[in-house]
Order: sequence, then C-alpha cells, then structure tokens
Amino acid sequence: WTYWLGRAYKAEGRNDEAGKLFSSIADQHHFYGQLATEESGRKIGVPPAGRPVSAEELAQTEKNPGLQRALRFYSMNLRTEGTREWNWELRRMTERQILVAAELARQNQLLDRMVNTSDRTRGETDFGQRFPTPFSDSMYRMTSSLGLDMAWVYGLIRQESRFVMTAKSHVGASGLMQIMPATARYVAKKIGLSDFLPHQVNDIDTNIQLGTNYLNMVLTDLGGSQALASAAYNAGPGRPRAWRAKLSKPVEGAIFAETIPFQETRGYVKNVLSNATYYAAILEKKPQSLKARLGVVVPKGMSASDADLPDDRKF
Repeated sequence: WTYWLGRAYKAEGRNDEAGKLFSSIADQHHFYGQLATEESGRKIGVPPAGRPVSAEELAQTEKNPGLQRALRFYSMNLRTEGTREWNWELRRMTERQILVAAELARQNQLLDRMVNTSDRTRGETDFGQRFPTPFSDSMYRMTSSLGLDMAWVYGLIRQESRFVMTAKSHVGASGLMQIMPATARYVAKKIGLSDFLPHQVNDIDTNIQLGTNYLNMVLTDLGGSQALASAAYNAGPGRPRAWRAKLSKPVEGAIFAETIPFQETRGYVKNVLSNATYYAAILEKKPQSLKARLGVVVPKGMSASDADLPDDRKF
C-alpha cells in the first residue's frame, strides 16, 4: 500500500509526500522496493558484497548440533524434517551467523536452503547467496539458442524450485523448472525429442531444455510480454489470454500484475520479475529497470489458437 499510495499522491501532484513514501521502502529488496527505487529516479542494482565468510566462521557453524541434524536429514532425503531442524536453529542466530549458515548450505549443495536462509538478513546481505546461477553452461546454451532472456529464466527457476533438482509439486510438476507431465510430453514432441521418457524430466539438461522451450512458446503466444508469459507458466496460458481480452486499453505492467485475480499467480508474477531484475543486474553488471521488464500489457488478439498450447496450470 505504501508504493501505491505514493503513486496516487504523485498522480495528484503531491510529489513531496509521494517522494517520502517511495524513499521509505526503496531500500527493501522486493518488487515494491524496486518500483519505489525507480520512482525515486534510480535504477535497480546489486548491493556491494560484504565481508566474505571465513574458514573459521564456517568451521564453527559446522559444529552446530541442530544444523548437523538437518544436514543428516537432507542426506537421507528427508527434506521436511531437515528444514524444520535448520529453521529452528536460525531463530537464535545473528545476521552474520545466518550468512555463514547460508554458506554452509552452499557447501552442502543445498541451494534452496542457501537462498531462503540468506533472504532472512536485512542489514548485511549477500546477493551471491540470494541469487545463485548454477548450471550456467546449460542455461546459456539453451537460452542463447532460443533468444530467451537468461535472467528471466533464472528468476523463474528461483521462484519455482529454489534450484532443487528433484523438486516435485503436489500437482505433479517436476524438476528445476517444475514442468507438468503433459507439458513435458507436448514440448518434447514439438522440439523433436522422439526418445523422451517421463523420468527424464528430472535430468538437469532435459528439464532446462523442456522448460525454456515451453517458456519461449508462451512468450511468443502472448506477444512477448514477460508479465503475461510468467502468469501463463503458473496458471496456464488460457487464463492470461482471458485477462488480457478483458482490457479496454493498454495497462502498465505493474498495474496488470497487481490486478491478476488469483493470489498465487499475482504473487508469482511479481516475484519472478523482481528476481529477474536482480539477475539481470548481476549477469549484465549494470543497473536495471523492473518497469521496463513489466512493460505494457495491450488488449489485442493472440497469434496462436487457444488449443495450440496445453493448459499447464500449477494449481
């Protein structure tokens, strides 16, 4: 509400009041903080890296009994139990200790724990932990071949699976890019993977290949809008088409995202594009614009038929 109240004040010409509201949240690392930063006349960059975790700090944290139990649970693929133990220990830690714990998670190939743990800090931050770029060779190869924005794909994976390679949702979506079984078969057929078998969806390269191709299909189908295509990846392409069809005039992407009628998809789109903006700043090594990424959603007809893509709903 702080951001949108600021926008309302700005529209009324109450620029001083608007500026104070924008400034009050511009240092926060999320969708509204990023938009407020831009309203304040700046683009979105990455905070300077802090003091690296030392070997001594890491060795001390490795001795924590609760984290040791968590790591043991994870080694047995008991993720729920491991996460409970891990999060319980974080409750009593300082921000510095939390960053060291996040580094311990990285050392143990637990990228989801690293991201979620590092996300807890406010004063001292480490964006290398918050926005990792694993599997970069496969990502670069697939996104380059499709002309797809790699920062956007990383932003989507961060939201979908937190880089858990074997992640599986309650509706059956699998792997890094959380691909539904019907979509995996559809895309495999479309791109000529004639020997594709269902279990291969958890193979890293195959998952990225299928996921990026599907994302590119919905992006093309929805006129190149990352906001619409992100919504389609979560809710199925039919719903964004219907939402777009109801528009009577072009709508700013931030307003469109805010008015998505499904709470899950509304939050999903905002998180994916916020993530993508930070990833672009990291990968391109220069400040970025979330507003430009959101773009404008225009009410015009689609180029592909409604039956062309499977209705890949995540809920």
